[in-house]
Amino acid sequence: MLYLTLFLCFCASIFLTPLVKKLAFKIGATDKPNQRKVHQKIMPRLGGLAIYISFIIGILIIKPIENFHLPLLHPNGNVHIAILLGSLIIILTGAVDDVKEISPKVKLLGQILASLVIIMLGDIKVEFINLPFGGGRLDFGIFSIPFTMVWIIGITNAINLIDGLDGLAGGVSTIALFAIAGMAYITGNPYVTVVALIAAVSTLGFLVYNFHPAKIFMGDTGALFLGFLISVLSLLGLKGVTFISLVIPVIILGVPISDTFFAIIRRLVNKQPLSAPDKSHLHHCLLRSGFSHRQTVLLIYAMSAIFGLAAFILSQSTLLGAILIILTILITIEIIVEKIGLVREDYKPLLKLIRGFRLANVRNK
Repeated sequence: MLYLTLFLCFCASIFLTPLVKKLAFKIGATDKPNQRKVHQKIMPRLGGLAIYISFIIGILIIKPIENFHLPLLHPNGNVHIAILLGSLIIILTGAVDDVKEISPKVKLLGQILASLVIIMLGDIKVEFINLPFGGGRLDFGIFSIPFTMVWIIGITNAINLIDGLDGLAGGVSTIALFAIAGMAYITGNPYVTVVALIAAVSTLGFLVYNFHPAKIFMGDTGALFLGFLISVLSLLGLKGVTFISLVIPVIILGVPISDTFFAIIRRLVNKQPLSAPDKSHLHHCLLRSGFSHRQTVLLIYAMSAIFGLAAFILSQSTLLGAILIILTILITIEIIVEKIGLVREDYKPLLKLIRGFRLANVRNK
């Protein structure tokens, strides 16, 4: 039944996307080219609506699986209701933005409302972390709600920020959702496994039309929905709130998180507003490095898959092994950032340090 449901979601997304494309042109949900954007012609947005409807179809079909120990409802039924209600708020926010381009403040308000539904109705929040090396427990107390809100809103916008090339946000989201589903399956969380898989195959169906050369964009409708769902499912997928378990979803989402993090650093270094758009994100830098549109997307897919694999390895490692993996990932990210100029062209502290060590060794010889 699960496999049939996933197949139907995939087919529904393929069938619905052309209909949504026609609707987008009809109501004016289009994206016009400008200096910052890569596409050269007017493109329909709102594609995320096809993903969302396919996702809802899957959720409705999957109900009989409750008898096979894969419940439609989370053990706490309010969690499921909160996810559906929060997703609806996000979809409406994204759809209005795709049609009318609302201000960042109004868009943020929609994200805050959706995250509050998750926290208050679903009672989903990170209240404490068990620290490594016998460091005891770090209780967030009154900061558990803002911490969880920052996580949900941060990941939601991280997916939105990488939505700059055909198929990029959809592909990265799909990889992340499959990784989350795999981790949830290993840790015995059927609810997260099923919901993540339904979202992943719904996005795959949309990618048939969204991969380069794209016929439709997912718009904020899709990017915000996928980011929101990924952020919530990654919190639900935590098995034992330890420092390492909290790091695992961060690694799975390594590409959008690191791109967002260095975008903030870049704007601070260049004394620009944090909300100011630019053309220096990961995909822009790779394009400037000489990669084609398709090569850039596939390269970022590969990066996302590597992050997902690293998360699996990390989950099975000892504490010392996990720390070594995290350090390796951080050093690798920093080297890539400096190589492609993600902060700015002259930002190369680690590469300069490595070069200094090499020169010192040559002199000693």
